[in-house]
This record gives sequence, structure tokens and C-alpha cells, in this order.
Amino acid sequence: MFGHQDIDIEQILANLPDEIAVLPLRNTVAFPSSMLPIMVGTPRSLQLAQDTVKDSRLVLLVSTHNPDLDNPSPDEVYQVGSIGLIQRAVPGQNGTMQLFVQTLERARINEWTATEPYLKAKIEVEPDTEEEDTDAEALNRSLIAISREIVALMPNVPDEIADALEEISSNQLLVYTIAANTRLDIEKRVSILDTDSVNQKMRMLLEALAHEKELLEIGQQIRARTEEQVSQEQREFFLRRQMESIRRELGETEDEAAAIQSYREKIEAAEMPEEAEKQALNELRRMERLSPQSAEYGVIRTYLEWLVELPWSALTEDNLDIEHARTVLDTDHYDLKDVKDRIIEHLAVRKLASERQTDETPEAEGAHTILLFVGPPGVGKTSLGRSIARALGREFTRMSLGGMRDEAEIRGHRRTYIGAMPGRFIQALKRVGTRNPVMMLDELDKIGADWRGDPASALLEVLDPQQNHQFRDHYLDVDFDLSEIIFIGTANQLDTIPAPLRDRMEVIHLDGYTEYDKIRIAEQHLIARQLKVNSLREGEISLTEEALRRIIREYTRESGVRNLERQIGAVMRKVAIQIAEGSTEAVEVTDETVRDLLGKPRFRFQASERQEVPGVATGLAWTPVGGDVLFVEAARTPGQGRLTITGHLGKVMEESVRIAYSYLYAHADELNINPERFKDHDFHIHVPEGAVPKDGPSAGITMTTALYSLLTDQPSRAEVAMTGEITLRGQVLPVGGIKMKVLAAHRGGIRTVILPERNVDDLDDLPEEVRADMTFIPVSQIDEVIGAAMRFIEVPAPDIDYEEKALNN
Repeated sequence: MFGHQDIDIEQILANLPDEIAVLPLRNTVAFPSSMLPIMVGTPRSLQLAQDTVKDSRLVLLVSTHNPDLDNPSPDEVYQVGSIGLIQRAVPGQNGTMQLFVQTLERARINEWTATEPYLKAKIEVEPDTEEEDTDAEALNRSLIAISREIVALMPNVPDEIADALEEISSNQLLVYTIAANTRLDIEKRVSILDTDSVNQKMRMLLEALAHEKELLEIGQQIRARTEEQVSQEQREFFLRRQMESIRRELGETEDEAAAIQSYREKIEAAEMPEEAEKQALNELRRMERLSPQSAEYGVIRTYLEWLVELPWSALTEDNLDIEHARTVLDTDHYDLKDVKDRIIEHLAVRKLASERQTDETPEAEGAHTILLFVGPPGVGKTSLGRSIARALGREFTRMSLGGMRDEAEIRGHRRTYIGAMPGRFIQALKRVGTRNPVMMLDELDKIGADWRGDPASALLEVLDPQQNHQFRDHYLDVDFDLSEIIFIGTANQLDTIPAPLRDRMEVIHLDGYTEYDKIRIAEQHLIARQLKVNSLREGEISLTEEALRRIIREYTRESGVRNLERQIGAVMRKVAIQIAEGSTEAVEVTDETVRDLLGKPRFRFQASERQEVPGVATGLAWTPVGGDVLFVEAARTPGQGRLTITGHLGKVMEESVRIAYSYLYAHADELNINPERFKDHDFHIHVPEGAVPKDGPSAGITMTTALYSLLTDQPSRAEVAMTGEITLRGQVLPVGGIKMKVLAAHRGGIRTVILPERNVDDLDDLPEEVRADMTFIPVSQIDEVIGAAMRFIEVPAPDIDYEEKALNN
């Protein structure tokens, strides 16, 4: 370290050497009358410092144009600077040297004299021109005032600094002090240094300080707004960054960084809509700021996995070949001509819509028709959906809605809940990997509702073509297009489906199969499928038509063929035992051997169970699983005319009993009934199978016939079944479900059916073989029913020409 004595500035300036060393400064301007610490490290600057300290200790401090240059040339430094006196020189680490330089006066370079080993030049001292006038005083006050305002805007700067500025008596020193401690660029500082007039220097500094004040005020406003928005997460962000830096130094962030990059690549490859991609990138940025151990990190990761794995743009190309579709439907399903024709119509509309769609002609609404298959179990509703998907070449997915009570199953759960997941529709699309599958919505009639919401109402948006192109799942919280999905619903009955939901779908009824149909279905589909299921080969077992008929009549009672397939499977398992044991190589199952394989019959013809005794009548009923045959029994005991009703009957059915009783009582004389029997007896009406709920008005004429049979002690005909609603005036009103009721009668061995006259048109829906095998008696009044149903009255069966009736209609 080199020491020094007190200096005489005027003497030094008067005795300046002809040549002086020039020290370039980076990003710094040396103003006169200040003390500067300067660190030098380049060989040229170190040589300059050593030589100058040993000699005059004087140096000219100038600023460089480009701070990146280690050894600037004369053209790369400013030509004005400050003369400095090196007060101390302290050796530093790694060969550097710390200089403490006292700046004396402003000077300008007149001539460069050397560039090696360092810059040298001839200089001329240029003292500042300091005016003593009112402008100088006003400028002084303005500088101090604006400096005080700037200090007030800088929270980390003490107010005492502004007070200290007022103690400075020289305007020149005031300008240099403020300029040296204010955020000004190098060019502005050099410009102030290069100006001769102190008043002009103050004006230039005032302009610069005004701009700086404006920036500080804006910055303060920004900080104020930012501080209001700062949350715990933002504070953690900086801590996480520091932790990441530490992990990076330890080499522990490679897996995390790779995972982030992997998600970024997946987001780019997913071809999401703009909204979804923006949301994914935002969540990814949040994930980067979090620790992998935090709970939020796992939530975001799961959310991103859902987003990148959804088929945002994956579409299956449709095969709209109508002949191919017809072939597939005929191969997979027997009969169902009307249903198949409607499906072909649906596909034809889609084909024309796709071929003729333009920007001016949007896709036809018919292309988005939602089909609803309604019918009893086992008639092929779900398998029809599979066939449609196979005909179109689309993926197939099935969603069972039976028993669903939570709306979140449709719309998903919000991510604020623990274990949140998307709804069933988004899950299904992720599973099939395409945005346009055939989606089967099974059991639409069995959706429930409770305090968690109404899933049926949530389905309204999903199934509406005007809304579902912007379906927003609560978990994803971005729009997803469901409009390309072909929705197909199934139900056993329509009554329990809410009207707004039913209105969005086209209902196609699938009724039960006849015995002939079941035999053909078994021969063409069920037997081959059960052979494969039970590992049997063709030729090892054969079932005759008579065997199938016996299985259908005595071991099943259904509208569909599900139980029939189970019984065929049971037969094949018995045969499989024999073949596995080696006792036989091939078995032919006949109607005689069915009982040996399946045991005693489970069902008999209902007609054979019926005994012709007074007080019993045979009725037909419709249930969600198809038609059924039921018996109405009436009994009387001594009493006072009270009426008892049992059999788990609904309110409407109980009212039918009371109507029948009132009609017979009111018309006792006309119907040859002893009126005293109503006064001296109590009556009990019962419908067997009391554990099964029953309701509806269609058993009205059956109740009336049973009561009439009881009151007149005359039996009704066992081979006759009936259905129809009765009024207090004795009219017979039409009822629903005629086709399935008649099919149930046919399965039960009944060949004569009494039905309302206004239901005759419904007989056109029956298969030809059933119509040819049965007799139908249309009635409009209850006396016609009694005349046709009672054993003691012979009523000829009407000869109905269905073709002629259709032409007349």
C-alpha cells in the first residue's frame, strides 16, 4: 500500500506533466471532486497503475464506448474525463489491484502520445463555468427538491441523503454528486461532464431526474399493485427457484426436468384446441414452480395426464357403405326388419350429409339423430349398437347408467376435491382413444336422483347436438367436442325417462320374439356361440327343432333369448362331461332327452294351469320385461257388501276393481245377476304372484269378467285371455302393449284374445305366423266381453281380413 500526504489541488493542476497516463473505465464516469475505488486487472491497467504510483500518481480517467473491451484503443474512449490522483493502491487477489483515486478537475484530451504499454495523452484542463445568478439559485433549489422527491420514492434510501444535499454550497459539486448517485446511462453522464456551464449541467440533470422520477412513480404503482397480489405461492416460487439451483448443483433435477419437457412435448403433440393448450401450458408452468413432494404437484400431474391422453383430434373414418351395413346387421341379428330399416335410414342420412356438406350447407340435423332402443331384456338392444359400430368401422364403448344418482358421474368432479376425476364420458373417450365412437348408453330408464344432483338433467347437454360440441367437464374445465359421437340409448320402458331427455331421442321399439323367432335365433346364433364357449366342435352335439321348442316352452319364459342361451349352454355342458369322460363322441339332443339333461320342467302352459271354475278370468299384462299372462280370482263370503283387494295392486288397478264392481251392481238386472248377492256377501279380489307390484287400467275387463263369473256361478273359458280398460258406462277403452301381450298369450298356449276394438290396428305389428295361429275378438262394450268369455255363451270368432282392413284405413 502506498501512502500520501495532504494535497494541493491548484499546485498539482499548475504543474501537470506534458504527458499523462489514460485509464479507461467500464460503465463508470469519473466526475471531479470525488473519491473513486477502481479495481484493475488487465495487464495493461496493472502496468499503468504500477508506473503511475511510482511517478506522479496522476492519471486521466475516461469512459469507454464499449464496456466489453479489455484494451480499448483511443477511438473507443470518450475524449473528456477527470484528472485523478491515486491516493492508495492495495494489491488484491489473483493479481488484481484496488486503486483509490481522488478526482481533481475536468480535462480534455488534445493529443494521443502512446498506446503501448498503455494509453498516454496530452491533456488540457477545462474548469467548469459556474454562474452566480438567480437562474443558478433557482436551478439549485429545483435540483434539491426533485432529489428529495426521488429519495422519497426509493424505500431503501434514507431521507438524510436529501438533507445532506442542502449542505453542499457549490452548484458544481451538487451536480456531480447527484449525477454520480443517480441511475443515468453512460452517454448522459458523459454529456453532463462535457458541458462547460454549470447552469446548463443543472438543466440537463433536472431533465434526466424528471424522467427518473416518472419511472420511479410508475414503478411504485406497479409494486403497490403487485404487493396486493402476492400470495404464498408466489413467495414460494422464489424459494423453489433457489432449491432448484441447489438441486442443480447437486445434480438431482434431471428426472424432474425430463418430466416437464416430456409433458411439454406431449401437449404439443396432442393437437388440443387453443383454450385447452393454453390451460395445459399454464398448469405446466405452475408445476415447474412446485416441489415434487407437494400435494399440488401430484394434482397438476394427474390433470396434465388426462389432458394429453384425450383424443382431441383422433377420428375414425366412417365406412358408409350401405350394403356393407345391411350385411353386418343381417349377419348379427335375425329378423328385426323394421329396426334394421331404421338403422339403414340413419346411416344413409349420415352418408348424404357427409358427402354434401359445404361451408354454405352445414351438416344435416338428421345426421345427429340419437336412437333409443326400447324393449324387454334379451331382445338384442346392446348387440345392435355393437353391430352399428362394426358396420361403420367405429370404436364401440358401452356405458351403463342404471342406478346412477350422482350428477358428477356425467360432468365430473371439480379439481378442488380430493380424488377428483372427469365424468364417465371423458373417461370413455380416453379409453377408446377416438373422438367419434359409437357410445351405447344402457339402462336410461333406471337413472336415479338424490341430493347429489340429477344425472338425467346433466345428460341433456351431452345429448343435445346444439350444445355438446362445447361440453365442459368440471374436472377438465375446458370445452370438449362430443358432437362426433353416435349416441345410442337403451331402456326397458319409457315411463321413467324424463320427458326432456326422451324428447332428444328417436324411440325404436324392440318387442319380444315369437317361438318361431327363438328357434331360428338359436339355430343361427346361439348354438354356434355356445359351442365356442364350451369348447365343443361342430358335429359333437346337435339339437333338433323339437328339442329347442321344448326348452323354450318348458325351461324359459321371456321376451328375449338370454335365458334360452343359458339353457342351451347348460345342455352343452352336460354333453361336454360325457365327451370328456369318453363315454360318447357325439350326442343328438331331442325333445325326449332334454328332460334328462335339464331336469324337470320349470314352466308349463298357463292355460293348462287354469281350471274353469266360477270367479276366475285370464288377463294379459305388460311389464318392463315383456308381456305376461295373469289370472284374476274372485271369492265371496257372507257379509255386508264390503270389497277387499289383494295382490300388491297399484292405485289405478284398485280403481278398476271398484269400477267393475259398481258397473255390475248398477246393471245387475240387465246382466241377470241377483242383486241380493251384493248385499249379503263380502267380495275378495286377488291377483296371484302377490310379491310382484302390478298397476294399470288394462285389467279392467278381466276384473269385470271374474266378478261376473262369481256372481252368476258360471265359469269363464280357460283358453280365452283378455285386455282392456272399462268405464262406469260399460265401454271398453284401448290400452297399450298389445303386441307384447299377444306374444305372451301365444307363448302361454292361449289362442283366443279379447281386445278393445280400437286396438285392432295394433295387430298389424304381429308376426304373420302368430296372427295365423290365433283368434282375436274385438269388443267395444262389456256385455260383448262377457258374451265372448263365458263358457255358457257361444260366440263365433270374427273373420278379420287384415289386408282389407289396412286398405280401408
